Amino acid sequence: MAVAAGLPGLGTVLATAAVDSINPCAIGVLILLISTLLMLSHNRKKMLGIALVYILSIYVVYFLAGLGLMAFLSFIPLTITEYITLTVALIVIAGGILEIKDYFWYGAGLSLRLTGKNVERIKKYAHSTSLPSVIFLGAFVAAVELPCTGGPYLAITALLAQNFNLEAIYLLLIYNVIFVMPLIVILLAVYFGTNLKKIEQWKGNYKGYMRLATGMIMVGLGILLMLIANGTINLN
Repeated sequence: MAVAAGLPGLGTVLATAAVDSINPCAIGVLILLISTLLMLSHNRKKMLGIALVYILSIYVVYFLAGLGLMAFLSFIPLTITEYITLTVALIVIAGGILEIKDYFWYGAGLSLRLTGKNVERIKKYAHSTSLPSVIFLGAFVAAVELPCTGGPYLAITALLAQNFNLEAIYLLLIYNVIFVMPLIVILLAVYFGTNLKKIEQWKGNYKGYMRLATGMIMVGLGILLMLIANGTINLN
């Protein structure tokens, strides 16, 4: 039977966010946006402003999604939460196995990646540089990326929901800061003159390792959730 659990430690949140943040899906979409912006205009200051709005939109959507899920799970009776947490754990573990599979056999069978249809939509939306369009693009990308990037986030929000309070919200805020940090670093690197093709090549070279690390974290978090759900572990 499940018991009320405490919050995960800051180290757990930071480590999970760090691995989640190097997800090739999120990085790939930012590279697409920056390359499109530079193609439409060589004004780097304009590119910087537009891309920062895009990243901020992703941050806000991810944070609100996590906050809503935490609030929902926290109001469910503990006896029901046990079964929901177990379900979430199994989903996270299955997603982790798919990510690990993609390290060895990328694209074979099921994969946690953007569909071709959504990639085409993103390319279409990226060509509109008005402020409302960029905000919409960030929100759209955050939504369609969830199957690709949402596994670790789902696990962390389920853990934080075990003891939903101001500290949990604070940890969620920190998680999302870490999640978007590589996007900010890439953006600033391009702004100060780094060749975008080098960044894209780096992503291609290390994409497999990113998926392997993400998959291992997801499996570990899924097992932790299962142990919390059956009362074996209490984070208090």
